Amino acid sequence: MSNLAKLSELGVSIWLDDLSRSRLDSGNLEDLIRNYNVVGVTTNPSIFQAAISGSDAYREDVARLAEAGKTAEEIITELTTDDVRRACDLFAPTFEASRGYDGRVSIEVDPRLAHNPNPTFAQAKELWAKVDRPNVMIKIPATKAGLPAIRDAIAEGLSVNVTLIFSVERYEEVIDAYLSGLEAARAAGKDLSTIHSVASFFVSRVDTEIDARLEKIGGQSSLDMRGKAGIANARNAYAAFLKHFESERFRDLEDEGANLQRPLWASTGVKNPDYSPTMYVDQLATTHVVNTMPEATLWATKDGAQLDADTVRPNLDAASNTMKHLTLLGIDVPGVAAKLEEEGVEKFETAWEELIDTVTDAMNAN
Repeated sequence: MSNLAKLSELGVSIWLDDLSRSRLDSGNLEDLIRNYNVVGVTTNPSIFQAAISGSDAYREDVARLAEAGKTAEEIITELTTDDVRRACDLFAPTFEASRGYDGRVSIEVDPRLAHNPNPTFAQAKELWAKVDRPNVMIKIPATKAGLPAIRDAIAEGLSVNVTLIFSVERYEEVIDAYLSGLEAARAAGKDLSTIHSVASFFVSRVDTEIDARLEKIGGQSSLDMRGKAGIANARNAYAAFLKHFESERFRDLEDEGANLQRPLWASTGVKNPDYSPTMYVDQLATTHVVNTMPEATLWATKDGAQLDADTVRPNLDAASNTMKHLTLLGIDVPGVAAKLEEEGVEKFETAWEELIDTVTDAMNAN
C-alpha cells in the first residue's frame, strides 16, 4: 500500500492546497484524483494571485470580460469561480461516493471583509450561488467578526470551510458557531445532512512564530522545544473536537442528520528546512481529519512519510503538557495566536490587492 493510501486508511482525507487553470487544462488535477488519493482542494487569495499572475491561461478570458465592461474585481470573481466550478465537477464522483464527506473545493470570501460580518455573509451567499455546485465550500476567516457570518452561513444551509484558526480557544468558538448554525437550520426546517463544514487549523506558522520566540529566550531548555508547538497545538485542537462532537448537544443534531465539522490541518508545508518535510503529516494522522497539502508536501508524503498508526489520539496528554511547558518558558500562546490571525488576514488582503493589480494590468494591456 502506498503512503498516500496508508494515510487515507488512517482516516485522513488528502486535499490539495492549490488550484489553477493549468492544473485543470493539463489533466494534472484529474491525475491526482485518480492516482494519488486526492479527494479535495482548498484555495485562498494567495493561491489565485499566484495562478493568475503566473500564467497566460487567463489572458483571453480577461480580455473578453473587460470588453464586456466587467471591473477587475468582477473579472476575478468570474475567473476564480470558473476554476472552482470545474474542479467541483472533477470531484463530483468523489462527492457522491462519500455522500458529501469529501470531493470538496473551497473558495474564500474577499479577505478585506474579514472584520465585517454582514458583508462576509452576503458574499458567502453570492459565491455559493455563483459556483452553483453542492460540493463547493465557502471559506470564511475565523476572526471575531467572522463568527456570526459562519453561524449565519451554516443556518442558511451553506457548507463552510472556516479558515485562519490558530488557537484552541478560537476553535471552540468556531465549533459553537457551527452548532448554533445547525440549530438554527434545524429550526428553519433545513436538511442538516446536506450541510458540511471543516475547521482549518494552521500548523507550521505556529512553529515559525514560537521557534523565533524560543530562540530569543535562549537556553537549551527553550531551544529543545523548537518544532513542537505546531503539532501539540493541533493535537489540543483535536482533543477539543472530540469533546464537543461527543457531546449531547451534537448527538441531538446528529440524530437529525448533522455532520461532524472536521478539523483540517492547514499550513502543512514545513517552513524550516531542518524539519522533516512530512512532520505535519506523520504527526497529525488520525480519524475524521483533513490534511490540505501543497504539492511538495504531497510528493514528500508519497515518497517518505512514516505512517504506521494514529499519532494524535495516543498523544493528547503529552500535547497538553507541551503547551503548558511553553507557557512556563515565557511563550505568550494567546498572543502568538492573535498575531498570526492578524498577519494571516493581512497576507490574504495583500494577495487580493495584488491580484486586482494583476488583472487591471492585463485589462490595460489588451
